[in-house]
Amino acid sequence: MQNGICEAFNSKMRDELLNETLFFGLDHARSIIAAWVTDYNAARPHSALGYQTPAAYAAQLAAMGDRLHETEAFRRSPIAPSAQAGNCHPPALVSAG
Repeated sequence: MQNGICEAFNSKMRDELLNETLFFGLDHARSIIAAWVTDYNAARPHSALGYQTPAAYAAQLAAMGDRLHETEAFRRSPIAPSAQAGNCHPPALVSAG
């Protein structure tokens, strides 16, 4: 799926910036692209992020990560105990009869 995300970004950048802008030099291109990236990350909501901006979503994840590190409530015990050494085959069921 990572390639799909990259392709979607490249398509948006091409449609919204590269096909619409005439660059007059490397410095001009860098400043226009930097402004577009800032708008893309800080001002434009994205549907895949619940209509939040990537910057707001990243801040929300960082805050959630800080809360997870501070509390023990979210730590869970293992689902199943580890197998005991030498007991790797369960007993066979024998039918009566």
